[in-house]
Amino acid sequence: MKARLFISLSLICHMALAQTPSTEVSIKLATLAAPTELRDKAAVYGYNAKGELVLLRKGENEMICLGDDPAQAGLSVSCYHKDLDPFMARGRELKKEGKTQPEVFTIREHEVKSGKLLMPKSPSTLYVYSAKDDQYDKTTGEVTEGYLRYVIYIPYATAESTGLPLQPSSPGMPWIMDPGTHRAHIMINPAKN
Repeated sequence: MKARLFISLSLICHMALAQTPSTEVSIKLATLAAPTELRDKAAVYGYNAKGELVLLRKGENEMICLGDDPAQAGLSVSCYHKDLDPFMARGRELKKEGKTQPEVFTIREHEVKSGKLLMPKSPSTLYVYSAKDDQYDKTTGEVTEGYLRYVIYIPYATAESTGLPLQPSSPGMPWIMDPGTHRAHIMINPAKN
């Protein structure tokens, strides 16, 4: 019985290691979300074989990139301005504690209003790059069809203060989401071909 358990655990560990891309590929994939000129010096976090988010490369500019979570289907990587890091890190922490999305929203809103959690003083951008499982290679980091969208955080902005609609009225049109809240942001989802 112990031998079977050991073999099963060994196979699970081996499968987890096989699913986790190399550090180089994780960095290559994570930085696909960043503007080209900022990729080489961005800080990059990625997942190790235990599923923990770890620093893969120290940054030398204002960008922080998050690698793909191998436990999730498809590719989803993001990069954001360093001023958004307290907000993003707090969200990851609360999610790890098992909080639901509405709970994360409420907790962060309270912490921003109380001054415990600081939001950027000026607009700050998040870039999100994604692809389906069959559109990228986990071993080489090559992507055949990726999709890049943009999110510009402007805390407490509204449709009235920005002149943006609450939803896009045409493909690719910017719009404001969560207006009037700590996480008010402009969504820009380019039209897909």
